[in-house]
Order: sequence, then structure tokens, then C-alpha cells
Amino acid sequence: MSVIVQISDPHFGTERPEVVDALHRLITRMAPALVILSGDVTQRARRAQFDAARRFIDGYGRPTLVIPGNHDVPLLNVFARAFDPFGGYRRVFGNDLEPVHASADALVIGVNTVRPARHKNGAVSDAQIERVSARLRDADEAQLRIVVTHQPVHVIREKDVGNLLINREAAIRAWAAAGADLVLGGHIHLPYVRPLNNDARQLASELWAVQAGTATSTRIREGISNSVHVIRHDTASDRAVCLVEQWNFDEGAQQFSAGPMTTIPLDRYRQT
Repeated sequence: MSVIVQISDPHFGTERPEVVDALHRLITRMAPALVILSGDVTQRARRAQFDAARRFIDGYGRPTLVIPGNHDVPLLNVFARAFDPFGGYRRVFGNDLEPVHASADALVIGVNTVRPARHKNGAVSDAQIERVSARLRDADEAQLRIVVTHQPVHVIREKDVGNLLINREAAIRAWAAAGADLVLGGHIHLPYVRPLNNDARQLASELWAVQAGTATSTRIREGISNSVHVIRHDTASDRAVCLVEQWNFDEGAQQFSAGPMTTIPLDRYRQT
């Protein structure tokens, strides 16, 4: 059983210490094969905030794939934003803004959707779409195929439409055709799992959006608690599905507890 934990939008600088501690315990206990951090690592891209995030990741000691979010480039430092927008991020997480994790049972492809000139809105270019598609086409049969963006490719509230990833429709169609299973995102601090295939799109294969809430920040919205996702894929006995579990922070128990679970059929196994 492969276990992957998705955390998003921790916004270090606004983190809740008790939630950070609880998330550390959860990750340590689950010992996932990979942790995915889908952007907005910091609140204002400050040195101390990046350092706090690095200490948190080093503390649980599991392989971690990180991509930047729009909050991870300077907002008020206009010079840095113009000439070295990812300088603080690179200092802590390295120069690769689009990391890839490949193992026997998972292929995870990070996509940098941040555009410093846009500040909040993200985009994916045609070149990025093709790069991801080419890597997906080379995936092994047993690998769960995950693409990670920061901004969402699908929203469920009208007020979030303005946060949608620019050029998402081209990405959805291409990545589905190339065999992706999941597109993970964050940005809007609202957890949900939804299918992307429908009568209007008629994708080449099934593809699902997995949107994460804020993992540790005080910036919770509409009373929705801090949350993370746990993704399970059993390559030994049942490759035909993966499970996406939403784990919510329980204020009374001061720990993360299992919540809703979505069973996602993997289309390519049904076709063979």
C-alpha cells in the first residue's frame, strides 16, 4: 500500500503551533512514501517564514515534493518581485521549481503555476502542458499518476471562479489523454474531490481534481478547519482504485482525525 500525504497552504508566518505539532505527529505516524506540499508555503515569502517551513519538513523526515504558491514570491519588496521573485524559495527548497518524484508505484509531477506579475492568478503554459504530458506518457503501468498545481483546475463555488488556473482546459484535456489520474491543488483553502470528466469535456480518460484546505494556517475560511489529504494506492492487490481521505484538525482532541473518503476508479485498469 502506497501512502502519500498532501498538505497545502500552510502559510508559515500565520501557522497555528498546535496544528503544526498535530500534523507532525500524523505524518510521523503514517510514515508516507511522499509528502506533497502544493504551494503557499509562506505568508509573505520572508526569510524566517521559509526557515520555519524547512524546519517543519526536516522534523518529520519524509521525502517531500514542494511547489511554490503565489504567497511564496514577495508582495511588498517590488525589487525582489521584479528581479528575483523565487530567490527566497530557492534558498530553502533549491532551484527546481517543478520537481518530479518517481517510484515504483507513483509518478508525481510538480508544475509551477505562479506568475509573479499577476500576483494572485496562476497560469500554465502550453510548454508546461506538453512537458507534463510527455512525462505522463512514459509512466509505468503500476504508477499512480499525479500532477500538482497550486491554483485549482476546478472549483465548486461561484466566488472561486476568479481563482481558476488560466489555460486549465487545455491542461485538463492533454493530461487526461496522457494518462493522469489526479490533479492536486490548493490556493482557495477549501477541501474537496471532484471528477473532471463530464458531457461537455468528454475527456479521453477519467481525471479527478483533489483540492486541499489550509494545513496549518489561521487563515481558515467559512469555519472550515485545517485539513490535509491522505492518498492510498494498493499496487499489490487492487490497482483499479485509489482512496483519497480528508483528515481534519479536531479542536477538542488537538489532533487530525479521518473524515470523508473518496474512492476513485483508475480508468486505465478498467479498460484492460
